[in-house]
Amino acid sequence: MPVLSVTVIVPTLNAGTKWQQWIDALNQQTYPLQQVLVIDSGSTDGTLTLARARGFTVHGIPGEEFDHGGTRQLAVDMTVPSDILLFLTQDAILAEPDAITKLVSSFEDDRVAAAAYGRQLPHPQTGPIGAHARLYSYPPTSMIKNRDTLLKYGFKTIFLSNSFAAYRRTALTQVGGFPHKTLLGEDTQVAAKLVLHGWSIAYCADAQVYHAHDYSFIQEFRRYFDIGVFHAREAWLEENFGKLAGEGRKFVISELSYLWRRHPTLVPSAILRTGLKFLAYHLGRHEKYIPMILKQHLTMHRKFWLRGARAQTVINKQ
Repeated sequence: MPVLSVTVIVPTLNAGTKWQQWIDALNQQTYPLQQVLVIDSGSTDGTLTLARARGFTVHGIPGEEFDHGGTRQLAVDMTVPSDILLFLTQDAILAEPDAITKLVSSFEDDRVAAAAYGRQLPHPQTGPIGAHARLYSYPPTSMIKNRDTLLKYGFKTIFLSNSFAAYRRTALTQVGGFPHKTLLGEDTQVAAKLVLHGWSIAYCADAQVYHAHDYSFIQEFRRYFDIGVFHAREAWLEENFGKLAGEGRKFVISELSYLWRRHPTLVPSAILRTGLKFLAYHLGRHEKYIPMILKQHLTMHRKFWLRGARAQTVINKQ
């Protein structure tokens, strides 16, 4: 019997054709799971039917109430007592039957007391730009990150992705759980708090999922607008872990080099994409000067801003 009990949490919304593949990959895992909790925000396809047929615990919330941090914390509060809370997204397909076993084994290392995240691989059909993004962010070498490695990793010290990440419940509770009313980056905020509290985070390159995106130009723009908003609103992250400018330059150089060697015809597209991301990010950093109605068109998460507009309307009427 495993030493640590594990609950899997996955937020869903119309998981689509990959959902059965996600379930099949989970079914093949060798690590026994205490609970699988699906927290759904309004699926109208067969997502919930398949989840219930598999015996998952299902909880539904109205779509307009979904919040990257708050919804995950709601799920945490609903789970049965377990040592490890393992988060997946509905499109992150576990790559091997021992993926969860390998990720959970990170907690056997006394240096890792808080969280661990696995390697994300591009799907076979992922385009070169999307593939490079995953290969750059998720290298083949595992690492331990904490306050002692801050000079080495800088802001990447708190890089962590809830597409495939596990948390020791006691550590997550100690730092207050996931933040509420978040546009994105709830995993980064928790990672930062854990490191500042003296905990360590493990990157386990042997624990793998298939997870990648081929964003269009518009989707990429909106995504980076949201990232800019997040970094502006959570300025304490850069104050404690350093600026991001250097990391951005490293990524661009790596991407152009990767494409030049393998797909040189995509270099102009990547340069244009880089310009759009730069513009969107800096617009996001200055979002306080942008009207609410315009933000709703610049963002990838329109519901977040709609909630903000409704809240402001209520305040104005009081």
